[in-house]
Amino acid sequence: MNRIRNCVAICFLLFVPELVAASMNAWIATWATSPQSGTPNPREPLLNVDNQTVRERVLVSIGGSQIRLRLSNECGSSPLLIGAVSVAIPTDASYVKRESIQRVTFEGRNSVTIPSGAPVLSDPIVFPVKSGTEISISIYFPKRVATPTLHAFAFKHAVISQPGNFTHAEKIDAAAKSTALISLDAILVPAEPSERLVVAFGDSITDRDGSTVDADNNWPSNLIRRAAKTPKTSTLAVVNKGIVGNRLLRDGEIFGVSALARFDRDALVLSGVSHIVLLEGINDICFPGVKDDDRYLADPADAPSVQDITDAYWQLISRAHARGIKLIGATIMPCEGADIPGYYSEAKDATRQEVNKWIRTSGAFDGVIDFDAVVRDPSHPSQLLPKFASKDHLHPNDAGYKAMADSIDLNLFK
Repeated sequence: MNRIRNCVAICFLLFVPELVAASMNAWIATWATSPQSGTPNPREPLLNVDNQTVRERVLVSIGGSQIRLRLSNECGSSPLLIGAVSVAIPTDASYVKRESIQRVTFEGRNSVTIPSGAPVLSDPIVFPVKSGTEISISIYFPKRVATPTLHAFAFKHAVISQPGNFTHAEKIDAAAKSTALISLDAILVPAEPSERLVVAFGDSITDRDGSTVDADNNWPSNLIRRAAKTPKTSTLAVVNKGIVGNRLLRDGEIFGVSALARFDRDALVLSGVSHIVLLEGINDICFPGVKDDDRYLADPADAPSVQDITDAYWQLISRAHARGIKLIGATIMPCEGADIPGYYSEAKDATRQEVNKWIRTSGAFDGVIDFDAVVRDPSHPSQLLPKFASKDHLHPNDAGYKAMADSIDLNLFK
């Protein structure tokens, strides 16, 4: 009887090799972002999408012969109907190359309904891409999106169409534009044995605040370009999992759940992840006592100690190591002169410097990237070097982000 079963199994494998190959194929994220609930900004056009097509663009980090899209309704409170999706090579925010347009399917169907709180993965699409390729994704929403899953700081212009399905149009005439992103969560390519994935995990400094819109001049994107030019790291994927205003220890009404709460979802479970670069903690230190209009971003009495922050680091390190993933710590950068009243104080900066000392000397991380040493003003170490500072004196500018990426020892990602 066992021989009969074995014969049946062998015959099945011989005659349906495509099923065997499909079951064994691994995929790796070449681009990804962190899902967020809808921003309270009433002027955000992505909060009012109804029978419209949204065309948005992303920069992939490694290439492949196929891609898969991961769409998200993880922040939605009701099912999300996706009417049609296409991918193409863009020439700008509105235009794509007509000959490059490809239909995206889900179990062979053009449309899909995503349950509340869930993502969905597309079928593989024959759409060859190279490292540094920009991809345009057009998504048609037949019904009003009541509770969209967004990423607020995409820093790339997306266009929202007039009413209708324009997923296969060469040009979308914009009824509105946004620098946020809706529903798209990740892009995957077939994984090769030599490929590794680095997740840039952090707050607004990882999430590209202060950089030029449409230029991809944040530090993770600069790392993509640098790694692609170096033979030993040309198979290194880099994805950006920063969220503006994010904190290690506390959730924020408009800044997403804490790093401790989102670490598994946004970093540990990504396809192919081998390394995580952690740059987070400045908002835990500096938010207490800061007001947004008439309410505090964090209670003045809620100031964390150095021990609170390093305990959170230990927890993230332990959770990464439990999955065989290396966690690299990045030092927290200075912020004196930040244009947010109350964000900086000498006491807060003393906490930052003690945390940085722990990052550098504790040996807890699998490696250290000293961003603080790269961008601080040597003559005034509590503030950014002027040539690296954006207008708000909190976030780096394009030159600062490039200096950060250029400073990273690529041997950390062996």
